[in-house]
Amino acid sequence: MNIHEYQAKALLRQYGAPVSDGRVVLTANEAKSAAGELDGPLWVVKAQIHAGGRGKGSFKEAEAGEKGGVRLAKSVQEAADEAKKMLGKTLVTHQTGPAGKQVNRVYIEDGSDIEKEFYLALLVDRGSSRISFVCSTEGGMDIEEVAASTPDKILSFDVDPAIGYQPYHGRRVAFALGLTGGAVKQCVKLMSILYKAFTEKDMEMLEINPLILMPNGDLKVLDAKLGFDGNAMYRNQDVAGLRDETEEDPKELAASKYDLNYIALDGEIGCMVNGAGLAMATMDIIKLYGAEPANFLDVGGGATKEKVTEAFKIITSDPNVKGILVNIFGGIMRCDVIAEGVVAAVKDVGLKVPLVVRLEGTNVEKGKEIINSSGLDVIAADDLKDGAQKIVKAVKG
Repeated sequence: MNIHEYQAKALLRQYGAPVSDGRVVLTANEAKSAAGELDGPLWVVKAQIHAGGRGKGSFKEAEAGEKGGVRLAKSVQEAADEAKKMLGKTLVTHQTGPAGKQVNRVYIEDGSDIEKEFYLALLVDRGSSRISFVCSTEGGMDIEEVAASTPDKILSFDVDPAIGYQPYHGRRVAFALGLTGGAVKQCVKLMSILYKAFTEKDMEMLEINPLILMPNGDLKVLDAKLGFDGNAMYRNQDVAGLRDETEEDPKELAASKYDLNYIALDGEIGCMVNGAGLAMATMDIIKLYGAEPANFLDVGGGATKEKVTEAFKIITSDPNVKGILVNIFGGIMRCDVIAEGVVAAVKDVGLKVPLVVRLEGTNVEKGKEIINSSGLDVIAADDLKDGAQKIVKAVKG
């Protein structure tokens, strides 16, 4: 689960991290009064969407201007005007794709004097199963280019969970960033704050880009992007309350309400599979035979008829889907339950694209009987290879 920048800064402020004072604006009428509560003399106006690259982004609407999603203002009125230009408009960045995201919130904060910009992140390293620090002297909007062209400028190291964060971890970051004097002590303290917040709030990623050094020698968190483990929200209800459903894909949101693991992709073949590994294999073999998957969808081992029906509805609601492959290997999941769900869903929403069904495992014969006696125009498959070839042929043909 992701949250907005203003929410991330508020959370980090609770732990003692140095962040600028700011106000979130939901309507154009609030902009001027919100900006007037800040000291100035420089204001920063930031579009709030769940995507990076806002500074280099562009709005689809001409009246929003051409300055991107992060703008400087030299007066309260100018800050209010810039906020009004952004609200309700569609911001396109390299992370949103061409469709962009509508800006429903704008964050106005005090400007900061910047001497140096750094990149800093904490994340879960899946390879080592540890929390990693990642930092670079090359902070700012072009960190992706730094990673691609000069990876030697990025330092990454893990923290042993048996020891936890220690001051030497912070000093390692400070020296890698070239900090001296009091800034080193500030860095050690800030890294401790961030590590504590990361572990206590079950984060998956904490990114600060940029972390800045100001002319007076102080460090400040100028931007913050936080991602959380959705499976841990039951013990972090304060974080769960920050969820903005308007920023999520409607299909993924609907899937989450039925405990379905769904991720929308850009292909044309919808997939309904049980088990994450089998779902990945299904997506791979679709690509192998010349097509692209439209989604990742794992209905799980204990799916009910109602869950399967909803999963099918979600797949068919995607206008890009030109064909559907149902690939079920029944262990805990029974093939007859899948068959009943598919039949119920098709009768409910209709079937306008080719459907290939491959069933194997528990109650497979009963499942096939349900499909065969349903009167549906379904293409049967003997195995995964056969199913992939048939759905690709049906879509391409």
